[in-house]
Amino acid sequence: MNALLLNMLLALVWMMAVGRFTFHQLLLGFLLGFLVVSVVEPLWGGGTYARRVFRFVRFAGFFFWELLLSSLRIAYDIVTPELHARPHIFAVPLDARTDTEITLVANFLSLTPGTLLLDVSTDQRTLYVHTMYTENRERFITEVKQGLEARLLEVLR
Repeated sequence: MNALLLNMLLALVWMMAVGRFTFHQLLLGFLLGFLVVSVVEPLWGGGTYARRVFRFVRFAGFFFWELLLSSLRIAYDIVTPELHARPHIFAVPLDARTDTEITLVANFLSLTPGTLLLDVSTDQRTLYVHTMYTENRERFITEVKQGLEARLLEVLR
């Protein structure tokens, strides 16, 4: 059985056992289920669930931090009298290979204020990204590849 499904099932069983169907009980049940699955899964020959959950939490923290910083950059540009934006279009080579990986990298890039995915090359090896505040091509590509793409692929693979 999939470890995430087992974890959710254990959370629901916890809520039924306690008899209270609240968000706090669901969260507590999920955490207790996580501990049970993390201990039992290596006995089944797995053992990757806990690592993947921690990688996902780390990626979520990274993404929300980047979201906050880019939102503040946009807000600062709006409230100041001079325009700080220097729009450019960059071609970003991809390490992502599957359609799911490419789609998620593209969507998370587009969710960040100040960046927008324009196109994916026909061979699916390059993203064309419009950015508002980056002039240095190498720095932008490094930030995308070592930041967003690397962390997302770490969660997915």
